[in-house]
Amino acid sequence: AARIIQNMDPTADPCKDFYQYACGGWLNRHVIPETSSRYSIFDILRDELEIVLKGVLETSDQGDREAFQKAKILYKSCMNESLIEQRDSLPLLEALRMVGDWPVASADWNKTKEAKWSMEEKLSIMNSRFNKRVLIDMFVWNDDRDSSRHIIYIDQPSLGMPSRDYYFNGGNYQRVREAYLQFMITIAKMIREDKNMSKDDSFVQEEMAKVMELETEIAN
Repeated sequence: AARIIQNMDPTADPCKDFYQYACGGWLNRHVIPETSSRYSIFDILRDELEIVLKGVLETSDQGDREAFQKAKILYKSCMNESLIEQRDSLPLLEALRMVGDWPVASADWNKTKEAKWSMEEKLSIMNSRFNKRVLIDMFVWNDDRDSSRHIIYIDQPSLGMPSRDYYFNGGNYQRVREAYLQFMITIAKMIREDKNMSKDDSFVQEEMAKVMELETEIAN
């Protein structure tokens, strides 16, 4: 109750400006951070929760249950920046190898890899190992017609950008689209360099444009 009253502005007339009356105290005491597009009590609670979790995960795991021990191991692996820097792009290259490599960053992929490449197998790996749904999304959920049963649902997955608008609309959507394409080009160049492949910017540009075209067709 005290927090609600603190966030109000009792000097405002609720009959003329109810928003100022209900939220004026909050607006006067808080500024949206430069790194955010919004700021609310839920953002503050999230930040406070992250501080609490950080303290819990950084304590000794002696006597912890197995689930807590695994959570702390995962946290430590993410925070071990020196090892992350040392491994450089190796985890990404290993992930690409598991899904059949990337044609734009492979030497003559059509002849060396395509014959043994199975889309069904690679889609299952993307789902099971990396929790990524590509082309189709599949999950188990309650049957809408019979809540006592669970059934398999097949749905469309998300694409590289948040929604269809980003693929077709202008303005800010177009700027994001251009940045997205440039990001793909940059990553492809980086991987080619890490694999000691020859520099071929025009080839990379052409291949990533094809990827963008395919995503656009799927989004349509």
